[in-house]
Amino acid sequence: MLKSSKFCICPSARYGYEVASPRLVEALYTGCVPVLIKDHYVLPFSDVLNWKMFPVEIPVKNIPNLKKILMTISTRQYIRMQRRGKQIRRHFELNLPPKRYDVFHMILHSVWLRRLNVQLHGMRDP
Repeated sequence: MLKSSKFCICPSARYGYEVASPRLVEALYTGCVPVLIKDHYVLPFSDVLNWKMFPVEIPVKNIPNLKKILMTISTRQYIRMQRRGKQIRRHFELNLPPKRYDVFHMILHSVWLRRLNVQLHGMRDP
């Protein structure tokens, strides 16, 4: 069913605060544009990936308008979002041994960035 869908709904688990399901990655791999229903959730690898470029983000309060919102997305915009999603999905692949830019390297890079950020903020004078 996902294969034939233009959009794949990725609802949050608890009132819009987390997208705690594999639906996001499933959406990327089936080629549909993820529709993230969320309020206060930091997306995976948000320190590296520009999440504004390919999913549709819908606040929980706008669920009643979901169809109307999706209908306003032009074919051109949809194709662009779908293409970007296909480019991003390699960052969620698990390879043995790890390959460049796969999920293993994305996690290491995110940890490194956070560690660097903590060190930089820790070095500031109060």
